[in-house]
Amino acid sequence: MAEESNRRIMVVDDDVFILEVMEELLAPEGIEVVAAESGDECIAQLADGFRGVILMDIMMPRKDGWETIQEMIDRDLMERNVIAMLTAKDVPDMELECLKEHVIDYITKPFEPDEIVALVKGYLNYLP
Repeated sequence: MAEESNRRIMVVDDDVFILEVMEELLAPEGIEVVAAESGDECIAQLADGFRGVILMDIMMPRKDGWETIQEMIDRDLMERNVIAMLTAKDVPDMELECLKEHVIDYITKPFEPDEIVALVKGYLNYLP
């Protein structure tokens, strides 16, 4: 089962285009993309047992990426997850300082397709 989860990532982004692009880039690499269009959807996927790499957008309506991570911590959903922030902001938020121990990377959009594939493959290696 660990091997199967090591080939899955969750992309949390309210931009459907980003979700589709990630699927197109990663599926040919044998990596399943679980799409979550909101922080609440991410939390629901985690509550249902998803564990693995999470690419988390920061700027989302209702619950942003930082609030989603805080809820993950509060609900004890951090174990066996690796989080990278995915954002259009080129300067890290102040919230990164408080939550940086839970975030492995800070990726800015737009990103190079080859770069994101290489990064995700590297993140998969961090999973137990």
